[in-house]
Amino acid sequence: MSKRLLGLILVLPALAVIVFLFMVPLAASVIGAFVVDGDYGFGNFTKSFALYTSDIIFTVMIVSLSTVLIGVFAIAIGGYLTLGENPRAVAMLRWLYRWPMFIPFIVVGQVLRTFLAKNGLMNNALMALGVMTPLQATSFLDWRGIVIAFVWKQTPFVALLVAGAMASVDRGTLEAARNLGASRLRILWEILVPQVATTLMVGLVLSFVTMMSVLSVPLMINAQSPTMITADIAFRINAYGDYGVANALGVISLLATACVAWIYLSHSMRQRA
Repeated sequence: MSKRLLGLILVLPALAVIVFLFMVPLAASVIGAFVVDGDYGFGNFTKSFALYTSDIIFTVMIVSLSTVLIGVFAIAIGGYLTLGENPRAVAMLRWLYRWPMFIPFIVVGQVLRTFLAKNGLMNNALMALGVMTPLQATSFLDWRGIVIAFVWKQTPFVALLVAGAMASVDRGTLEAARNLGASRLRILWEILVPQVATTLMVGLVLSFVTMMSVLSVPLMINAQSPTMITADIAFRINAYGDYGVANALGVISLLATACVAWIYLSHSMRQRA
């Protein structure tokens, strides 16, 4: 009994943080989404879809596209770290690709706002190299900038998981495939990727959830319509004090992430079965 009591005491602080900082606010938000003028109903959801349907679709498309690109780049980085034959290039890539993980999203938004603007660093560098003229310079501070920010920030996280999983794959299998004449691309796609698919899906699901919750990037990079749900939530609260519609948008965002989590869980259950 004393050991069980000690274990409960050790768990209580973490459990209290989860309950009071996550579960209670989540329950209050879900309940608040159905409260309309002191009564319960779907009015907040009706208003949300009437005002922000394009933003909801925009958010899902942007995050889905970013998730696909993150998966592609993570596989490419992990594959080169595992199969690369140039030790210097592998060491340099291993050192460089992790840096964005330590940069907050708000800093990413500010840095890319400066980099991707019409008169930003990217266009100025291209003009200095003679690749384009000043009249050809365009701003990437739109949906493209959001995708670039998300992919640049989240790829290292997924690549770290994928590279670790690929490094644990039996090297004898890879060497046997090479001896039979398989190219590195074929080894990557037909041997490594299937064996690290579960790890890859975990990283992508976590990245999807993270990107759905980011506010700073859409506010800094894409100040036009359509925009992401997080910006709409902040606008409804700051401009109108409308917590009902804000909560409804939060529930819609939660359902979107729940669908992705359900896809991952169903896939994992089928694999285990």
